[in-house]
Amino acid sequence: MAKQKIMLGNEAIARGAYEAGVKVSAAYPGTPSTEISENIVKYEEIYAEWSPNEKVAAEVAIGASIRGVRAMASMKHVGLNVASDPLYTASYIGANGGLVFVVADDPGLYSSQNEQDTRCVARAAQVPVLEPADSEEARIFMKEAFRISEEYDTPVILRTTTRLAHSQGPVTLEERVEPDDKPYERNAAKNVMMPGMARQRHLHVEARMNRLAEDGSGFAMNRIEEGDRSIGFITSGIPYQYVKEVCPEASVLKLGMVYPLPKKLIEEFASKVDKLYIFEELEPLIEEQVKAWGIECSGKELFTRQGEYSANLLREKILNQPAETKPYEDLPARPPILCPGCPHRSTFTVLNKLKIHAAGDIGCYTLGAVAPLNVIDTTVCMGASISTLHGMEMAKGKEGIKDWVAVIGDSTFMHTGINSLMNMVYNQGTGTVIIMDNSTTGMTGHQDHAATGKTLQGKEVPAISIYHMCRAMGIEHVVEVDAFDLEAMEKTIREEVARDAVSVIIACAPCALLKGVKFPNICVPDESRCKKCGMCLKPGCPALTKKKDGTIAIDDTMCNGCGLCRQLCKFGAIDLKVCK
Repeated sequence: MAKQKIMLGNEAIARGAYEAGVKVSAAYPGTPSTEISENIVKYEEIYAEWSPNEKVAAEVAIGASIRGVRAMASMKHVGLNVASDPLYTASYIGANGGLVFVVADDPGLYSSQNEQDTRCVARAAQVPVLEPADSEEARIFMKEAFRISEEYDTPVILRTTTRLAHSQGPVTLEERVEPDDKPYERNAAKNVMMPGMARQRHLHVEARMNRLAEDGSGFAMNRIEEGDRSIGFITSGIPYQYVKEVCPEASVLKLGMVYPLPKKLIEEFASKVDKLYIFEELEPLIEEQVKAWGIECSGKELFTRQGEYSANLLREKILNQPAETKPYEDLPARPPILCPGCPHRSTFTVLNKLKIHAAGDIGCYTLGAVAPLNVIDTTVCMGASISTLHGMEMAKGKEGIKDWVAVIGDSTFMHTGINSLMNMVYNQGTGTVIIMDNSTTGMTGHQDHAATGKTLQGKEVPAISIYHMCRAMGIEHVVEVDAFDLEAMEKTIREEVARDAVSVIIACAPCALLKGVKFPNICVPDESRCKKCGMCLKPGCPALTKKKDGTIAIDDTMCNGCGLCRQLCKFGAIDLKVCK
């Protein structure tokens, strides 16, 4: 009997890659895709790496495919933007060994700055997209993606979403089947995309997509589930689960390949049902194509283009049942906050005191935009903080940024911040950049990067020095400061912001949650000395609360003993106590 295991969707994707015989996997961590690589690395047969960004990860996978082995790159939806340059050209080149991009979308914006739909990018790049509906399909579709990639000479996108990535389901475990490596033969007409070659490959792309659309009507992953013919749904992915829950008797066309669409199968299904609904999250990609074929259907006029779908949405719109009231709907909002002992809180406290604005970036430190820190004014994308600050200076001159800095994390700096800083130096900006070096990729769960000295596979390697990298760019003023030393931090920021040259402050302190990081003390309030001024509460550390009488209490189960509150107290009302 086949062995089964309960797996997260991301874990099942990794299992499918293993069973498909993948030999190379590259990725940059990004929720909700991160756990794919963290599970792939457990399989010794696969070389797995954290790349500095998604573009590099895509290029690593493309190179491995050209060499003749099955390869993949994993990322979240906004990471695909970074990887889109190689993706669009890889579509022309095709694949030698199977080539799969796993892209995790985020309907509902649980951990992202936008809600874009990967299917739209795939359509523009002319790359087929498979979309599983549960963990078992995630495993199976990964294997099918590699088959399609090699048979049709194309990269393939496996699209997942937050709900699938982080939900669990039973998965059947099968043995790894490792196909023979494809021989490499020099073929400039296929692999060198200069204009003359690209024109011919464009013809190949069109022919390939037409063949996939034709053949897709016979793919097992695209299936008609016969039921009540008075109502029919075309759906895919997680929304399929909601259809089966709310309308179990309805006829359903479940699409496993969502681009290109199987026209003949859709026409066959539409002819069998009286009323046709398209139930797809985010953009009306399926709906628009179906309507373009002259098939009458309903979709976004009923179902929103925003956010994550649910069973309640179907009940409300199809069955005219009011949405069920949730018992927690009236509870106050609980916004995310920086952890106790987070070094970013200390840096932001100083910036707030000095009334300095920050052009922000992607990471835990984005939380510096909200109360009570209120420091970050802009956040666009990975690496944008430095370029944004430079643009502000070019717009209004030095006077326009005299009370501004750019803040960026160490992992984000290695991702795309380096080029932005290089641009600031090259084009003679004078901005101050604070690199908040907490020795990890914190927001996605403590992944290593090129400046930490450890690879995804756990190998110790020389850590790239951020300090020396900045110096190598010709920046004279590069200062490393302990993020928890408020006095030194304030002095340094005042000095560097006043300079008429590019300057970099590296705020150094490890993430409080990193393994091996342990503060030796905890902070303890002395009520007899507390003046109830509230200065220690200003940074918003969740370990501190105010009692009814106005004095301060510190939760010793939360306190990491960073000493920030102690430095802020001018009356000595907070002591350090050695941890047991």
